[in-house]
Amino acid sequence: MYATTYHRPSSVDEAAALFTKGSEAKYLAGGHTLIPVMKQRLASPSDVIDLGKIKDLIGLEVSADTVTIKTATTHHDVAASGPVQRAIPALAHLASMIGDPAVRYRGTIGGSIANNDPAADYPAAVLALGATIRTNKRSIAADDFFKGLFSTALADGEIITQVAFPIPAKAGYSKFPHPASRFALTGVFVVKTKSGDVRVAATGASQNGVMRIAAIEAALKANWSPGALDSVTIPDKGLMSDIHGSSDYRANLIKVMAQRAVAAAG
Repeated sequence: MYATTYHRPSSVDEAAALFTKGSEAKYLAGGHTLIPVMKQRLASPSDVIDLGKIKDLIGLEVSADTVTIKTATTHHDVAASGPVQRAIPALAHLASMIGDPAVRYRGTIGGSIANNDPAADYPAAVLALGATIRTNKRSIAADDFFKGLFSTALADGEIITQVAFPIPAKAGYSKFPHPASRFALTGVFVVKTKSGDVRVAATGASQNGVMRIAAIEAALKANWSPGALDSVTIPDKGLMSDIHGSSDYRANLIKVMAQRAVAAAG
């Protein structure tokens, strides 16, 4: 066994102060990443700082133009939120598909985004919707936030406080889930903004994590319909290839999931 000091701060400032005092401190959100790697002895933090009970980090708000979700809000709460279901149905649908009920009742949006697992669902929504990630220090645009596998623009000790999603004209999400983990073997989030722009992001496919799909964006901007993608070919260069699916299989899944997402968006 190794020694770890557990902290339960009551404010973001207290959490940040505790982080600076630890020799190798880690933040805990829902715990679905940190706890397993600690069990496997792949991480041995000097201090574990639990963000899950900070009241200012829990909850969501929906205005005329924006859905704002605070970092410690669980997947279940997003999925079950009537205001989110009405404002961005695809976002609530995405949250309802994460893991199983046990995962959804504990996992948080902030933890998912900060970890940036290449097969996680939320990064696709954040990138496609052009969300803004707000921290205790600054605001970061989605296009500048994701830096590669398990890598983000967050500085050491920086805390995500909320994620602001612009409400689109239309949006849809479809994924081909791994049958055991429910992670996305490939998932695609499509968005038509109120200004008529189109943004499409895929998760679970690229070797570099979540990515925009320019070819699909261009086709859907010209014609927002599943059939508009019939002639689109997605190259397999840079896509993952493993025991769950080859790169060309994932390339085809990107197209198929995008068509399903457009159909779901209407």
